Amino acid sequence: MGLQIVIIGGVATGPKAAARARRLDKDAQITIIEQGGFLSYAGSGIPTYNSGLAREHTKLMSTSLGVLRDAAFFKAIKNVKVLTGTHADSIDRAAKTVHVTNLATCAADVIPYDKLVIATGSRPALPPVPGLDLKNVYTLKNIEDAQAVKALLESGKIKKLAVIGGGMIGIELAVTFKATRRDNIDITIFEVKDHVLPELLDTDMAFLVEKRLRTDGVNLFLSEKVLRLEGDEGFVKEVVTQSGTFEADLVIVSAGVRPNVELAENAGLALGPNGAILVNDRLQTSDPDIYAGGDCAESINIVSTQHVYTPMWSMANRQGRVIGDNITGGEDRFLGTTVTSILKMFDYTVARSGLTEKEAVKLGFEPVSIIVAESDREQFIKQSNFIIIKLLASRKTRKVLGAQIVGPGDANKRIDVLACAISLGATIDQLASLDLAYAPTFSTAIDPLAHAANSLRNKMAGLANSISPLEVKEKIDRNDDLIFLDVRSPKEFQDVGLPYMIFLDVRSPKEYQDVGLPYRKTILIPLDQLRERSDELSREKEIIIFCKNGLRSYEAQLILEEHGFKDVKFMEGGLSAWPFELERSRQELNG
Repeated sequence: MGLQIVIIGGVATGPKAAARARRLDKDAQITIIEQGGFLSYAGSGIPTYNSGLAREHTKLMSTSLGVLRDAAFFKAIKNVKVLTGTHADSIDRAAKTVHVTNLATCAADVIPYDKLVIATGSRPALPPVPGLDLKNVYTLKNIEDAQAVKALLESGKIKKLAVIGGGMIGIELAVTFKATRRDNIDITIFEVKDHVLPELLDTDMAFLVEKRLRTDGVNLFLSEKVLRLEGDEGFVKEVVTQSGTFEADLVIVSAGVRPNVELAENAGLALGPNGAILVNDRLQTSDPDIYAGGDCAESINIVSTQHVYTPMWSMANRQGRVIGDNITGGEDRFLGTTVTSILKMFDYTVARSGLTEKEAVKLGFEPVSIIVAESDREQFIKQSNFIIIKLLASRKTRKVLGAQIVGPGDANKRIDVLACAISLGATIDQLASLDLAYAPTFSTAIDPLAHAANSLRNKMAGLANSISPLEVKEKIDRNDDLIFLDVRSPKEFQDVGLPYMIFLDVRSPKEYQDVGLPYRKTILIPLDQLRERSDELSREKEIIIFCKNGLRSYEAQLILEEHGFKDVKFMEGGLSAWPFELERSRQELNG
């Protein structure tokens, strides 16, 4: 008799582990236990199915050649036995058996194992909100939910959709519905934290996402706690929050997930600090004959080296392969995660790898960051577009700690390069010198990543004296605050008729007329005139320079410092990275 391998869970990690184990051991007896009716499906593709981009739910569980991955497929192609509609009740580690129940017949059975894989996934994290049991309230965690929601959308009866949660899934749902539906559904996102994608992005980059969402008609209510859902005749009708009541005839709850660990915990397996199953780099649990992976297990963050819980479809599949190797006698290792994530949002791409600045500060890395706005390919290429990159590195080691990218340009390949760099412990100097592929239709001669790395190198060397758009906004707001003006010293206050700051605009007159910061005391001096006109500026005031993307502003900073100015900064990313409203069609020029 061959090795008896039992896998609990048939969505991502489980099927991948089974397929890999079969390739390595032709004699093994492999059994998958799955309590649902669908196997090996792309849960991350559910928003595309609901929006109509994927026409049939079977597309989510098919191979690249369109072959349906069902129980018959696994039996015929993989020689793997699949028990769908079967619940794993308990694990007897001493007897090395799994007790199961057929959900249709209630028949009980006991399945022996030599190696056991726990791939029980996760479940929706439901907020403590009364009314979640009303009809037309869904979590979209599985295919069954997806089918029900799609039927509702296609009925034409849904006019107001509310999404509780502004994380990746919530944003993807809202965006795919808004972009592809033709029935003019009003979409509102409620997020309890102060910005969307709170686990993915820093505040400054999240503000850019919010600006884009609002531009395309998605309603956002941030720092907004949902108190309850109210209904009529059993159907949801309203979302009640701390600030008001909002009509809704369909509610999607997307407030994150929690690992399904009850089976493992009841079996006495150790849990990690985040509440998921604790595993080593071979993905073994505290029992060496039991492995775990996917949404039910913890991972190691490659940058921080700390345990993290990062449920991701891609990682679940990679872990399944490692488990398949090791349960058949191999010595593969899962080295950890950089939490690399990406989503499409209308014409924008939003991506992240490594740590956010907030996380890096909390972990004591002393990060230095910079924001740059760059074209994704040569400007003379018709398809060129911009991306905004936030890059951070350790002040001490110069290692790249993390990056975030937002914009309509090609962010996909850049975030993957960054994921490689972070995984391999590259410094910003090494990132700047990478020999990346170049052709005008694919990149600029110096890739945006290299530009970002060089900009950060300049900042760390003291050459680039920059300020983030959020810091600029804070200064503008404080200048309008009479309380702030009151706490200045008499000397600072003596020129009461002049602004506290001077913003220096070094763009051309035409650019100045088209769009600008919402700050009336802006002096326009185009870059090519700055050397001759620098004496028009006060050397006693803080000067903040901006242009379209930050490059000319940096040049202007160097020119002014050459002329003896001491307190000069340029705004990172220029107007391209400004996440707030801009004044348009100016008619008067200053300076």
